[in-house]
Amino acid sequence: MNDSPTPPPALFQFRQKSLQYEGRSVLDNVSLSIAAGERVALIGGSGAGKSTLLKALREQRPDTVAWCPQQPGLVPILSTFHNIYMGALEQHSLPYNLLNLIKPLAGARSIVEPIAQQLGLEQQLFSSIDKLSGGQQQRTSIGRALIQQRAIFLGDEPVANVDEYQGEALLKLICQRHQTVVLALHDIIQALSVCTRIIGLQDGAIVLDAPSEQLQASDLAGLYGAS
Repeated sequence: MNDSPTPPPALFQFRQKSLQYEGRSVLDNVSLSIAAGERVALIGGSGAGKSTLLKALREQRPDTVAWCPQQPGLVPILSTFHNIYMGALEQHSLPYNLLNLIKPLAGARSIVEPIAQQLGLEQQLFSSIDKLSGGQQQRTSIGRALIQQRAIFLGDEPVANVDEYQGEALLKLICQRHQTVVLALHDIIQALSVCTRIIGLQDGAIVLDAPSEQLQASDLAGLYGAS
């Protein structure tokens, strides 16, 4: 009788896959599996393929992931409230969404306001996005992903515009709210602190894939050389 625990199911999987960006091959011969419950950091220099890999992951499960892109695509004329609420549009009817656009309803406020508070945006909740700093806009983008209440979070440099202390707190919040997390990160210390697995990209390939507990910052520094 085999008493070994059953491994968690694979949520994402590639087998010798070539991944492209705008028709150009960026990552070659990618073989990769990410299981439910993992917290994965994608590490590598600019142009290493982190965004391309995230895009390919998202395409495998477009309807089941909360997505936080590097360019948030917020609507400047709308408030922080409305930009966060946009993440939940598909959960409600068109008339309900239109009413919230005119005047936020109590039910919607009861969902958005706690998220804004966790993100430190309660004072800016009804300020238009164009009045917010870059860091506040990035936190709004995170809020738009959190409100989707999905088990999987994919983030492309989701805390690049906030300071180190705020960034780590936001990453921990993201991990608390999602079962599985995959993040493209530039900050090595944040990656080692928050994630349980590190995938290193360089020269169009995965060159490192290891548990974070087995790595130190010095092991990752070489990933930022010229590629």
